[in-house]
Amino acid sequence: MKQEKAYKIKLIKILEILRQDSDEDNYIDTSEILSKLATMGIICDRRTLAADIEVLNSYGYEVLSEKSPGKPNKYCVIDRSFDVPELRILIDAVQASSFITPKKTEELVDKIANLGGSHRAELLQSNIVKFNTTKSINENIFYSISEINAAIENGKKVSFEYFDFNEKHERVYRRNGKRYYVNPLATIYDDDNYYLICYYGKYEGVVHYRIDRMDHVEMVVNQPIDLYKGNPIDLQHHKKTLFGMFQGEEQKVEFIADKSLLDVIFDVFGDAVKLAPESENAVRFATSVQLSPAFYGWCLSFGDKLQVVGPNEVVEKVVEYIQSLTQVYKRNQSE
Repeated sequence: MKQEKAYKIKLIKILEILRQDSDEDNYIDTSEILSKLATMGIICDRRTLAADIEVLNSYGYEVLSEKSPGKPNKYCVIDRSFDVPELRILIDAVQASSFITPKKTEELVDKIANLGGSHRAELLQSNIVKFNTTKSINENIFYSISEINAAIENGKKVSFEYFDFNEKHERVYRRNGKRYYVNPLATIYDDDNYYLICYYGKYEGVVHYRIDRMDHVEMVVNQPIDLYKGNPIDLQHHKKTLFGMFQGEEQKVEFIADKSLLDVIFDVFGDAVKLAPESENAVRFATSVQLSPAFYGWCLSFGDKLQVVGPNEVVEKVVEYIQSLTQVYKRNQSE
């Protein structure tokens, strides 16, 4: 590298070396920095390096120095974008996400760990606990997400094929492989899966598609999105009313719950849900939900600790759901 160009890029390379190979617990000495610079074709001496470190500090980069008589100076940079607990959370989230394939999981874990520098990357990777999560085998999911995001940014439709699996774990394409054309709104992460929220121009309301079940996703460059019919969409409110991304008629439902379920209530419906005392051990509350089998199943999962008490038509639907399950089990038992 010509020294004129090397001089212009030297500060950047010094900062890269410090970020990659140093932290508060692991300083890097002058000779090691100079050696790394030399491998890049950048000539630098001890005195010039010390001056460069001062320049970095004067522009807000926190480079600490450790000086001992008769020994080379040592340096570390502490202005990291992420600390170890934050990187651990990101790694665990990737590990637990079923829509990310095993291959991509390993790649992302390596990239996230390296954000902490070489020393912390080794620490983070040595303490990884691999979750027993069933992972997707669709390697195209990141390409699909890229196309969806591009369509949202450019106000275009998205086209794709959609499939389910049969008993042999073979793909079976819906609509005999005919492509879907939808108006994308947002992507959303729920219950370890990634979904596209979208709508059709001729129908009211929104629909959801699992992105890992979408194939050959493309932004439709020659079709702008359709106008949405119906009331404005509040995506945050929409997400709160769903159970397992199953859609249904939205209705305000009233519950009586045992106080032992308070954490569950706040986790599902948020801290803003208003509770009223029902008895010494129970509370009453109301919130909007989308009625679906997933919602009824959630209600029943708490046994007698949670009861739907209104409106009457919703109570009747819960009773019908219970009766239908009872009939299935009785029929299976008699067979």
